[in-house]
Amino acid sequence: MHDGLFEQAQALLILCRSKGLKIATAVSCTGGLLAGALSEVAGSSDVFERGFVTYSNEAKQTLLGVSSATLETHGAVSRECAQAMAAGALSRAPVDIAVSVTGIAGPGGEVAGKPVGLVHFGAASRGGQHLDETRKYGDIGRSQVRHASVAQALAMLHEMAQKE
Repeated sequence: MHDGLFEQAQALLILCRSKGLKIATAVSCTGGLLAGALSEVAGSSDVFERGFVTYSNEAKQTLLGVSSATLETHGAVSRECAQAMAAGALSRAPVDIAVSVTGIAGPGGEVAGKPVGLVHFGAASRGGQHLDETRKYGDIGRSQVRHASVAQALAMLHEMAQKE
C-alpha cells in the first residue's frame, strides 16, 4: 500500500480497538480499495465489520437504502448520496461508525457540474455524529483520485472515532 495508507489504517484500527468501536464502509469510486486498506492490517477483523461496494445506483438502493429520489434529484455523485450511503451502512451493519465515498475517479465519467476528481464523503455514527466532505482532486489520474479518497475516508473515520 502506498502514501502511508497502511500506517493510517493501522492507527485508525488501534484507536477503534481501544474504544471498542466497529466500522463499516460504503463506497463506489474506490471499489474495494478502502476495505483493502483496512484488511491489510493484521487483526483488523475485530474492528472492520464489513464493506459495501455499491458501484451501481441499483446497488446503492438495494444494499444501502439510498432512495431513488435522492439519486434522481442529486445524482450518485453528491453530498446527499454520500450522506444516505453512510446512514444506510450504519443502519444495515452492527457497527458504531460508517463512512461513504462516491465520486468520479476518471478518466471519463464527468457530467455538467461534476468534473473528474470530484468526490463526496459522508460519515455517521451511532452516537449521532455526521460529517460530510467534498474534495475536488482534479484530473490527477484514476489511481491517485482513488488513493487520495481512501486517505480522506480513513481520516474521517479517525475523526469520528476520536469523538465517540
